[in-house]
Amino acid sequence: MSALRFKVVEEAFLKKPVEVETPAVRPSEYFSKYVFNKQKMFKYLPLKVYNKMMDVIEHGAPLDRAIADSVAEGMKTWATQLGVTHCTHWFQPLTEGTAEKHDSFMEHDWKGGMIEEFSGKELVQQEPDASSFPSGGIRSTFEARGYSAWDPTSPVFVVGDTLMIPTVFVSYTGEALDYKVPLKKALAAVDKAATAVCHYFYPDVTKVTANLGWEQEYFLIDEDLFAARPDLVLTGRTLMGHDSAKNQQMDDHYFGAIPERVAAFMRDLEIQALELGIPCKTRHNEVAPNQFELAPIFEECNLAVDHNMLLMSLMKKIARHHGFRCLLHEKPFAGINGSGKHNNWSLTTDTGILLHGAGKTADDNLRFVTFIVETLMGVFKHNGLLKASIMSATNAHRLGANEAPPAIISSFLGTQLTKVLDHLEKSTEDELIKLDGKQGMKLDIPQIPELMVDNTDRNRTSPFAFTGNRFEFRAVGSEANCASGMIALNTAVAEALTDFKKRVDALIKKGSTKESAILEVLRADIKTCKPIRFDGNGYSDEWQAEAKKRGLDCESSCPVIFDQYLAPASVKMFEDMKVMVKKELEARNEIKWETYTKKVQIEARVFGDLSLNHIVPMATKYQSALIDNVLKLKQIFPADKAAKMSESNMALIEQISEHTNYISENVKKLVENRKVANKLTDPRAMAVAYHDTVAPMMEDIRKHIDKLEEIVEDEIWTLPKYREMLFIR
Repeated sequence: MSALRFKVVEEAFLKKPVEVETPAVRPSEYFSKYVFNKQKMFKYLPLKVYNKMMDVIEHGAPLDRAIADSVAEGMKTWATQLGVTHCTHWFQPLTEGTAEKHDSFMEHDWKGGMIEEFSGKELVQQEPDASSFPSGGIRSTFEARGYSAWDPTSPVFVVGDTLMIPTVFVSYTGEALDYKVPLKKALAAVDKAATAVCHYFYPDVTKVTANLGWEQEYFLIDEDLFAARPDLVLTGRTLMGHDSAKNQQMDDHYFGAIPERVAAFMRDLEIQALELGIPCKTRHNEVAPNQFELAPIFEECNLAVDHNMLLMSLMKKIARHHGFRCLLHEKPFAGINGSGKHNNWSLTTDTGILLHGAGKTADDNLRFVTFIVETLMGVFKHNGLLKASIMSATNAHRLGANEAPPAIISSFLGTQLTKVLDHLEKSTEDELIKLDGKQGMKLDIPQIPELMVDNTDRNRTSPFAFTGNRFEFRAVGSEANCASGMIALNTAVAEALTDFKKRVDALIKKGSTKESAILEVLRADIKTCKPIRFDGNGYSDEWQAEAKKRGLDCESSCPVIFDQYLAPASVKMFEDMKVMVKKELEARNEIKWETYTKKVQIEARVFGDLSLNHIVPMATKYQSALIDNVLKLKQIFPADKAAKMSESNMALIEQISEHTNYISENVKKLVENRKVANKLTDPRAMAVAYHDTVAPMMEDIRKHIDKLEEIVEDEIWTLPKYREMLFIR
């Protein structure tokens, strides 16, 4: 092992956990400590202003600018007690991250001094430079004006000395330049459509809320080892590296005892997350070494998205305090599981959960089946779009591997629900729908209580699985903004429910009873969306062929998958549901293609640099040592004996030459392919060229680099290896 690598690895292994000062109170007592929630609004706002804010937050009333100054003053009073001196509009541009520009509360008092001031205007609206964020051609570089506007449904919070105000971000001409605007519109669309359908069963329902519970997977790696890997630093993943002899094959890391240093990090993360109102619930080891998961209690979808974006930022910051780097890339290490962010999605009313089965009445069961089937209709009709919504240059490495769903959208329902839908499809009479709730399972083991078994199993190969009272959208990537998938899903379901109600109302108008009309439409939709239902092994080759026969989208090229956003059915859906117009969709696609190209381009440049300036010189240095050994053997021993003694070294010398020559020659070809792709002016064509001619070459060259890692003497190899990076002590 090289001296430098040995020093880095040794220091990483000798690190001790950072002591975390756990508050001496229960988590429920410091939950939302740094959040201006309803409780604090009631305390710091005049009652009349508070009531108006509740009308905005809970009933969707427009924000009255007349109360903005009063709200801002209450916020400032609360925030300054926490040592806050600055404020910022916190938004989610189309960069996959968040953005913020901090302004202090300081203003002239016009008497030679300064005062702290925070006005309603500063709270409600700011003007970031829109030309500096991706706009997909909506704004020219010289057209800088854009606006951020406060989203009152997502509470203001404090980080350090700054008041963070969640906002939307739009261009000067009104188009959305972020994720929050279309997400809020999609949530409004599904609320409107689902509430209308609910009135068939429960006339008193006034609102339907889409909920989201994300499960955030991530890797931790020692900071020193991270710094010694330029590929990790610059791309978030290892572009080269041979498998460790032991990785995850023993299945001993999953749900295993959490390493002490990691547990300290998790405690610190949970405390700070809870103080910011993020309702952390679950933590555990994941399947791969150094891989872990955090999951919260579900929340309203818009707030859950904000909390996930905040948490990812928090994870990276706190990891460094504990001597780690947090890796959110979907596939930071080859040969082991990558990381996803399962999105558990459900619909609830002010009276109950719409996807909860086994109701007490026939209406309950009919309602349950209605919302299940219409969700499947949305997913079936727009399965290609849903895949596009979670596809990226990074998630493409994970999808289809043995730890993630395949790049074909299908839905697992389980035996009982499948039987119910199959029976309804074939039936010709109106009849009661029977659903069983959880059943008891008696185990013949002393002292062990009866288990309550769900009416459906789980299928980890299903990208969109029903899991009891929600659907789990498993294909979402770990570093993605959840909003992308949630925009597509909620809009698709809103369209399906809108169409369902239109057809049911038409039948009722012709004289059918409500129940008969609903069942007739459901039978037709069950038959229509049947191709999306698949309860088998999504990894199998047979499923790939079967999915194609069923007419599901089987495209695997990331840039081509993005075309689904501009498919006529997608454009119509987004426009009909008033979520996005074609101009916005075109702009977002241009950004997606450009982002894909840039990510692969950066990887290719880093890969070429490491190959020619690290790998080849290391291999050549070892080869020179072998050649020197062979020459010295020939000087000391008779020719025949020297030849026999140097056989193994001669074989290694030859292998090294073969690998280094291949690497050098093909890195030159890689550079040429990049140059050819860079001359293309169409963003889609350039992205396709990078996908087809650049990305595959890196994978091919990598095989030769990984072989050299096995051959070259450990003392010469300077890059930390998988066996050193993947096991936290």
